[in-house]
Amino acid sequence: MTCPHANRPVPHDSYGQVPSGPIVLDPLVTDLAAETAALRAAGPLARVELPGGVPCYAVTHHAEARQLLTDARLVKDINVWGAWQRGEVPLDWPLIGLANPGRSMLTADGPEHRRLRSLVAQALTVRRVERLRTRIEELTTGLLDRLAEHDPAEPVDLKAEFAYLLPMSVISELMGVDSADHPWLKSQYEKFFSTQTPRDEVGKMIADLKTFFAGIVEDKRANPGNDLTSAMIEASEDGDRLTPDEIAQTLQLMVTAGHETTISLIVNAVRALATHPGQRELLRDGTITWQDVIEETLRWSTPTSHVLVRFATEDIAVGDTVLPEGEALIVSFAAIGRDETQHGPTADTFDATRTPNRHISFGHGPHVCPGAALSRLEAEVALPALFARFPDLALAVPDAELRNKPVVTQNDLYDLPVRLGG
Repeated sequence: MTCPHANRPVPHDSYGQVPSGPIVLDPLVTDLAAETAALRAAGPLARVELPGGVPCYAVTHHAEARQLLTDARLVKDINVWGAWQRGEVPLDWPLIGLANPGRSMLTADGPEHRRLRSLVAQALTVRRVERLRTRIEELTTGLLDRLAEHDPAEPVDLKAEFAYLLPMSVISELMGVDSADHPWLKSQYEKFFSTQTPRDEVGKMIADLKTFFAGIVEDKRANPGNDLTSAMIEASEDGDRLTPDEIAQTLQLMVTAGHETTISLIVNAVRALATHPGQRELLRDGTITWQDVIEETLRWSTPTSHVLVRFATEDIAVGDTVLPEGEALIVSFAAIGRDETQHGPTADTFDATRTPNRHISFGHGPHVCPGAALSRLEAEVALPALFARFPDLALAVPDAELRNKPVVTQNDLYDLPVRLGG
């Protein structure tokens, strides 16, 4: 097979220009909008190079993404990946924890995926998630009370003081993780997602996280509580045949995805409203709802930029191109969310009056995010409460000065300095 990356890789060009070779994803994420515009311009299936020089393909258009996300010829088994088989992807690659995170519902397909996902899916139905509303409201009120102690004229990091603490508290209580472990987990996840983690630290970080979550499962086996981890252990003992390692990997997956996505959703919604006063006014006069704002934020500034990865078991036609057998595919949600073929000529504009607003920011098909309802609920509680308490909330720095963290998978800012006003 001819190597699809034989051309010399080049960085992405400016908006609308089709690059002459694979698009090199910027490990520092200095201009995500320009990068994803270049990805869309390259076609629905673009050749890319991940940080660390690892080649793959990216699906960048809405319709083709829906097609591929339900295509059984694309699997989650990393052993299908030709580059992995050939030893071209090093074990200390900074993104290895995302490409090969261990056995869980994230990396299984077919009946095995349904078996691993079933307990989580049952626990996170829309109806059951709604029962968490009261507790989310209590946590939100407590965090807002703490924010109110700040000088309203002085900058405060809303990400650190609110957007991070709420979802981390919610998912920890749901899964049975002690809040005393939050600082350590925060430091580990900084390394887990970053493209800048030193390679000699990658293996230890992954091993430490695995040991941590295995320890929680062991503790819950001896001292069960009213949490989803204890429920998975009980179900496995009743015949569902989930191994301790599978439970630990599912626990880790739920904690990881259950806080990172919602942090970005809250941060990105606040940023969008702070920089679009006309939309904020429509919200105030009732022309649009908070649900409209949340869905438009998910589309326009999707929390997840690029999801790693699926692998082709055979050649797969995508439009006029082919995803070759043995190649890896990432789903570029940041590009897909602004696809003009799906959202029209205003796809690049934040407009919460948009209808219909059909996006796939939580995925599509059998691997759609099981925590989507929970993330939406947290945002539906947190955002109106935040703006009701601080109606004059505004960015404390120009929007252009806000910087993305070096994380190619998440649309994640370092911080969100605001003034609470009032």
